[in-house]
Amino acid sequence: MPNYAYVYIMSSSFRKLYIGITTHLHARVAQHKAEIKPNSHTAKYHINQLVYYERFTSPGAAINREKQLKGWLRLRKLELIITTNPHWQDLSAEWQKEVLPITP
Repeated sequence: MPNYAYVYIMSSSFRKLYIGITTHLHARVAQHKAEIKPNSHTAKYHINQLVYYERFTSPGAAINREKQLKGWLRLRKLELIITTNPHWQDLSAEWQKEVLPITP
Protein backbone atom coordinates (compact mmCIF):
# COMPACT_ATOMS: atom_id res chain seq x y z
CA MET A 1 0.00 0.00 0.00
CA PRO A 2 1.52 3.35 -0.99
CA ASN A 3 2.23 6.02 1.59
CA TYR A 4 0.40 9.28 1.17
CA ALA A 5 0.59 12.69 2.75
CA TYR A 6 -2.52 14.75 3.39
CA VAL A 7 -3.28 18.43 3.74
CA TYR A 8 -6.47 18.89 5.68
CA ILE A 9 -8.74 21.61 7.00
CA MET A 10 -10.58 21.21 10.27
CA SER A 11 -13.39 23.51 11.37
CA SER A 12 -15.35 24.32 14.49
CA SER A 13 -19.11 24.78 14.47
CA PHE A 14 -18.37 28.54 14.38
CA ARG A 15 -16.17 28.11 11.26
CA LYS A 16 -12.86 28.64 13.03
CA LEU A 17 -10.30 26.90 10.79
CA TYR A 18 -7.12 24.90 11.20
CA ILE A 19 -4.92 23.70 8.33
CA GLY A 20 -2.55 20.81 8.90
CA ILE A 21 -0.52 18.08 7.25
CA THR A 22 -0.18 14.42 8.16
CA THR A 23 0.68 11.02 6.76
CA HIS A 24 -2.02 9.32 8.88
CA LEU A 25 -5.23 11.25 8.27
CA HIS A 26 -7.59 9.00 10.26
CA ALA A 27 -5.35 9.01 13.33
CA ARG A 28 -4.67 12.74 13.18
CA VAL A 29 -8.35 13.63 12.87
CA ALA A 30 -9.10 11.33 15.82
CA GLN A 31 -6.49 13.22 17.86
CA HIS A 32 -8.19 16.53 17.05
CA LYS A 33 -11.58 15.11 18.00
CA ALA A 34 -10.23 13.72 21.29
CA GLU A 35 -8.57 17.07 22.10
CA ILE A 36 -5.50 15.20 23.36
CA LYS A 37 -3.63 18.50 23.81
CA PRO A 38 -6.10 20.57 25.86
CA ASN A 39 -4.10 23.81 25.50
CA SER A 40 -3.82 23.58 21.71
CA HIS A 41 -5.54 25.94 19.30
CA THR A 42 -7.83 23.18 18.01
CA ALA A 43 -8.90 22.09 21.49
CA LYS A 44 -9.39 25.64 22.74
CA TYR A 45 -11.79 26.44 19.88
CA HIS A 46 -13.28 22.92 19.52
CA ILE A 47 -12.02 22.57 15.96
CA ASN A 48 -13.04 18.97 15.43
CA GLN A 49 -14.76 18.60 12.05
CA LEU A 50 -12.85 17.54 8.95
CA VAL A 51 -14.24 19.73 6.17
CA TYR A 52 -11.58 19.38 3.46
CA TYR A 53 -8.54 17.31 2.56
CA GLU A 54 -6.21 16.58 -0.33
CA ARG A 55 -3.99 13.54 -0.82
CA PHE A 56 -0.44 13.69 -2.18
CA THR A 57 2.06 11.02 -3.13
CA SER A 58 4.95 12.87 -1.49
CA PRO A 59 5.28 14.76 1.78
CA GLY A 60 7.11 17.56 -0.02
CA ALA A 61 4.16 18.24 -2.30
CA ALA A 62 1.81 18.25 0.69
CA ILE A 63 4.04 20.68 2.60
CA ASN A 64 4.10 23.03 -0.38
CA ARG A 65 0.31 22.91 -0.64
CA GLU A 66 -0.09 23.49 3.10
CA LYS A 67 2.10 26.59 2.88
CA GLN A 68 0.08 27.79 -0.09
CA LEU A 69 -3.26 27.34 1.69
CA LYS A 70 -1.99 29.00 4.87
CA GLY A 71 -0.95 31.99 2.77
CA TRP A 72 -4.42 32.47 1.36
CA LEU A 73 -6.89 34.99 2.71
CA ARG A 74 -9.66 33.50 4.84
CA LEU A 75 -12.25 34.21 2.14
CA ARG A 76 -10.36 32.11 -0.39
CA LYS A 77 -10.10 29.22 2.11
CA LEU A 78 -13.85 29.42 2.71
CA GLU A 79 -14.49 29.36 -1.04
CA LEU A 80 -12.34 26.22 -1.38
CA ILE A 81 -14.33 24.45 1.34
CA ILE A 82 -17.71 25.60 0.01
CA THR A 83 -16.83 24.50 -3.53
CA THR A 84 -16.10 20.93 -2.41
CA ASN A 85 -18.23 20.64 0.73
CA PRO A 86 -21.07 23.20 0.51
CA HIS A 87 -22.91 21.91 3.60
CA TRP A 88 -19.76 21.80 5.76
CA GLN A 89 -20.29 18.12 6.53
CA ASP A 90 -17.76 16.40 8.76
CA LEU A 91 -16.02 14.18 6.22
CA SER A 92 -14.78 11.92 9.01
CA ALA A 93 -18.17 11.38 10.65
CA GLU A 94 -18.54 7.84 9.29
CA TRP A 95 -15.00 6.80 10.21
CA GLN A 96 -15.83 6.19 13.85
CA LYS A 97 -18.88 4.02 13.25
CA GLU A 98 -18.64 0.30 13.72
CA VAL A 99 -18.86 -1.74 10.55
CA LEU A 100 -21.35 -4.53 11.08
CA PRO A 101 -20.95 -7.83 9.26
CA ILE A 102 -23.44 -8.64 6.54
CA THR A 103 -25.70 -11.46 7.65
CA PRO A 104 -27.86 -13.53 5.32
